Amino acid sequence: MSKLVTIFGGSGFVGRYIARRLAKDGWRVRVAVRRPNEAMFVRTYGVVGQVEPVFCNIRDDQSVRDVTHGADAVINCVGTFDARGKNNFDAIQAEGATRIAMIAAELGVARMVHISAIGADPDANSAYSRTKAEGEAGVLKHMPGAMILRPSVVFGAEDQFFNRFAAMARTMPVLPLFGGGTLFQPVFVDDVAAAAQIGANGGAAGGVYELGGPDVDSLRGLVQQMLGVIQRRRLIVNNPLWTGRILAALLDFTQLVTLGLVSNTTLTRDQVKQLAVDNVVSDGAKGFADLGIDPIATEAVLPDYLWPYRPSGQYAAIKDSARGLRAH
Repeated sequence: MSKLVTIFGGSGFVGRYIARRLAKDGWRVRVAVRRPNEAMFVRTYGVVGQVEPVFCNIRDDQSVRDVTHGADAVINCVGTFDARGKNNFDAIQAEGATRIAMIAAELGVARMVHISAIGADPDANSAYSRTKAEGEAGVLKHMPGAMILRPSVVFGAEDQFFNRFAAMARTMPVLPLFGGGTLFQPVFVDDVAAAAQIGANGGAAGGVYELGGPDVDSLRGLVQQMLGVIQRRRLIVNNPLWTGRILAALLDFTQLVTLGLVSNTTLTRDQVKQLAVDNVVSDGAKGFADLGIDPIATEAVLPDYLWPYRPSGQYAAIKDSARGLRAH
């Protein structure tokens, strides 16, 4: 009988790639999400009945226990950027991750892979980074052999990084940045999924792996690269972080006084704190090389999914070719 894996957050950006890989690998895949009706697309990753979305609330012990029962491996992909509300940093990234590991150990699950983030640090200024570290500690307390994956900013067709800036460039003549000099090491989403696949199969030792792509660049440099891909010229303005703190405080306050009716999805105070710290693989950290994975560079992937933001969209290459013919 094929092995069973429960993927918490398996319909999310990273989770869906892991689900697809493990389904192709022959696993039965249980995709544990809060809204199964919105995750039906994962069923197409395997044969009939191989991949099933199921309801789970990782804030509830019994809910986690129900979807973990019988699993040979569990993978936690759940994270949040919400500092408030029921699904806040503490509830999801610290307590939720710990709960999954505790119940996995209780039920005798053989392996666990936990998706964290570069920058996870119990002493970080950012609450996001602190709770990521607390989640890692909770996972390793109950599942000492777990694999912890810490990716830098993840890119791919469904990302909220390059897509977000490309959408801004389509309508705005000026792109304002905060922390434009901060370094990132973008990692392709399917490379992260490949690492998780190795962990689920027991193909590498447990512990912390920091995952970054082959290139390191500043936020400004990455936005400039994106502009080149979408063939648009825009003025990039790098603003000092103190102005970002003021703007973020105003946006957070607006969300607070409107009781969440006006949601701050632009810039939060915690995000500004994160932008003050480089997001790259640490010296001496285990990473892709230890997993036998050769990570893919941004330049090899960005054109495949950012072309809709070009002025001519899918016809950009044809127009360029025609322009060359006219000149000849």
